[in-house]
Amino acid sequence: MITDPLFQNDAYLRETTGRVLAHTDQGGVVLDRALFYPTGGGQPGDGGGLSWQGGACTIATTVKGEGGAIVLVPAEGQALPPIGSDVNQQLDWGRRFGHMRVHTALHLLSVVIPLPVSGGSIGAEKGRLDFNMPEAPADKAALQAQLQDLIDRDLPITEQWITEAELQANPQLVKTMSVSPPKGAGRVRLVRIGSGDLQVDLQPCGGTHVKRTGEIGKIRLGKVEKKGKLNRRVYLHLED
Repeated sequence: MITDPLFQNDAYLRETTGRVLAHTDQGGVVLDRALFYPTGGGQPGDGGGLSWQGGACTIATTVKGEGGAIVLVPAEGQALPPIGSDVNQQLDWGRRFGHMRVHTALHLLSVVIPLPVSGGSIGAEKGRLDFNMPEAPADKAALQAQLQDLIDRDLPITEQWITEAELQANPQLVKTMSVSPPKGAGRVRLVRIGSGDLQVDLQPCGGTHVKRTGEIGKIRLGKVEKKGKLNRRVYLHLED
């Protein structure tokens, strides 16, 4: 049961139709095409709603299933659409757009702090990256100013696909030590920020992003926590 991941082609799509392929043993719903991003790579699963003739339910989150399936997880006690029925999918856009803004901002954070990334987490209003950083940043305010400058350049965000063999031949593209790029389909998606001489970042990523860095808006770097002998956790907050 392979689900067509519509979010990969258009992260701004907020509503569409689909057909129910199956119910999981845990009470999830598998559609033939999914508007909802499943939890992965530090990005939470999307929520929203489904409606069909004679019913509706709230989707609390979305996860990856077996064999390429994307599983929509209804809120507790919700009715499920019948297998084979056509449904309308409505995305919780505020939550998704927050994830997109934070996710792209974290990619830029890895530009102004050019160190290996050992972990990360994305929320709708804030996120964080864990860096292989034995010493705390000497000037956090300067880092925040550099990051805001990159955002304010309103750089375009685009994607391209390469083969897994091409990625293996270019290991420097991978910044994350704890999360491996999504593999297994024979190709890997790269997310590029900027273009030509103005390109500032290129790395494997399966998540959703804004179209231009200006959409991120104002940010603030929060606390920097020590996480072990060699690691520092840096928090980032959306300010508007």
